[in-house]
Amino acid sequence: MSSSHNALNWFEIPVSDFARAQAFYEKVLGKAIPPIPMGGTIMGFLSDDPAAVGGALVQGEGATPSQQGTMVYLNGGDDLAPVLARVVDAGGTIAVPKTEIGNDFGFFAHFIDTEGNKVGLHSMG
Repeated sequence: MSSSHNALNWFEIPVSDFARAQAFYEKVLGKAIPPIPMGGTIMGFLSDDPAAVGGALVQGEGATPSQQGTMVYLNGGDDLAPVLARVVDAGGTIAVPKTEIGNDFGFFAHFIDTEGNKVGLHSMG
């Protein structure tokens, strides 16, 4: 068993149209997400920090966008408000607006991306 203290090791956000999802997430996250062909799959890594928990956009067999199932929460930075504004500008919709969690756990929000996935955001401010 790994000695890592992270409960999450890797995540994948399934996409139907890689270019559309790439444009959406690049605008929302404010960073480039180049496509990386891997066999019959196209991946776009959301972090290039080897010490961080990693994840990717994934287009390929079995990668079916959904609003049901496991919820992934992306780091919303210092404040969710600007990130949520970029979600709307990029063509997504807000499912749950910035909401205080309570007990000093910060804030969360949910959005629907251009592929139909429900994705969460978290920040302390």
